[in-house]
Amino acid sequence: MTLRRRLVLSIVALVVAVSAVIGAGSIIALASIQTGTIDSQLSKATDRASTKFGEGQQQPGGQRPNDDALAPLGQAAGTLTAYYGSGGIAAGIVINEDSSRSQLTADELQRLGQVKVGVDPATLDLGGTLGKYRVAAVQVDNPALGNAVLVVGLPMSPVYESVWSLLLVVVVVVGAALVAGSVVAAVVVRRSLRPLERVAETASAVARMPLERSDALQDVRVPDADPRTEVGRVGAAFNRMLGHIGGAMQARERSEQKVRQFVADASHELRTPLASVRGYAELTRRMGADLPEDVVYAMSRIESESKRMTSMVEDLLLLARLDEGREIQLDDVDLTGLVLDAVNDAHAASPGHVIEVDVPSEPVEVLGDAARLHQVIVNLVTNARTHTPEGTRITVGIARSGDGVDLTVRDTGQGIDSEFLPKLFERFARADSSRSRTVGSTGLGLAIVDAVVQAHGGRVEVTSEPGDTVFTVHLPVSPPSAAAEWSETPEAAPATS
Repeated sequence: MTLRRRLVLSIVALVVAVSAVIGAGSIIALASIQTGTIDSQLSKATDRASTKFGEGQQQPGGQRPNDDALAPLGQAAGTLTAYYGSGGIAAGIVINEDSSRSQLTADELQRLGQVKVGVDPATLDLGGTLGKYRVAAVQVDNPALGNAVLVVGLPMSPVYESVWSLLLVVVVVVGAALVAGSVVAAVVVRRSLRPLERVAETASAVARMPLERSDALQDVRVPDADPRTEVGRVGAAFNRMLGHIGGAMQARERSEQKVRQFVADASHELRTPLASVRGYAELTRRMGADLPEDVVYAMSRIESESKRMTSMVEDLLLLARLDEGREIQLDDVDLTGLVLDAVNDAHAASPGHVIEVDVPSEPVEVLGDAARLHQVIVNLVTNARTHTPEGTRITVGIARSGDGVDLTVRDTGQGIDSEFLPKLFERFARADSSRSRTVGSTGLGLAIVDAVVQAHGGRVEVTSEPGDTVFTVHLPVSPPSAAAEWSETPEAAPATS
């Protein structure tokens, strides 16, 4: 349940609870007041009846028209009077609305006879048409009947009618309060949470941003940053966090730029001394007739290692240039021809592997850098044959896929460890424990593949299980705008040594 819904429901529940408590209190108070009024009227009616009954009809002047002991003048409609004399004598009447009198039934007289004398008035259900009555009993002395018990009662129907009327009013008021409270609560909560929604929208926008750029968060701020409010404090803290993140990203970018510049400069500067070392080693080795055999061997090893180090330096320099958005020259490239050339070279370099080609009969062309795409294919094939034993089947295929081309390199080797897959394309990453390593590896081959493919606006994916490892390179037919801009700017030309 959302915070808005919880707040609205809480406010509505509070309004309903308060209204219900007020309504219940009003009903109880009304019933109590009405009952007290009935008791007051009952006391007066009892006094009139007991006085008249005690005087008797034999008193001079005691007999008046329509005036008798059980219904003296002044009694209201609905008043009942019953007396119980010695010897089981009982009689009772109730005054009707039209001032006529009705005799009480034996059952009603029996119920009224259970009322105790001298106690507070009580509510008694007489059933039938009479219903509930508020009754009281007193001891009287009639000259004709002697000691008797007189029971007087007034109907409770006016109280119940008032209570039910008030209950209806309370229900209507609570219902109206529920509707009004829901509307007002929804409006108030919506307006109150609007700043928090803006904070959430800003956070969502930041989550969708490409944070590779240090200036990505430069203009992102939460407008609600008033420290006097709770949401404002959240917004101010969020803005401070964005500022810290932006500063950290700029510092990281400056650090990475320095590292890239150092790698590029170091790689560039190392090419010349490495070429000299390689040249002198080769020259010394060719003079082997005048040198001891161990010296000739040492020179050959120096020459071999200088070649390997030169290859690593060239790879580092290429990665540095790709990081700077350089080294991509776009042109129409026959991808089929590049695959065939790479496979032919792999046959010569690794005759122990079974290398196959699966390409369409028609040439497949893309817009890209032929030299770099050839390097991608060579690196993937080299990776497959280097880290798999002899006899492994390697298949290089091309297939059109949607708006691009899929280049796949599949091998039937032992597969790649699943824990190593997430960092497979990182620089200097090696999976020696998951694939057999037969020759040295710099750990830069797949990093170059990923960088070149990204520079072409594509992506590299890999799936691996024992007996089936597939590298898939998806290249768009049209180059990305950034790559096109790189190829058109003078600064995009490759650096020369």
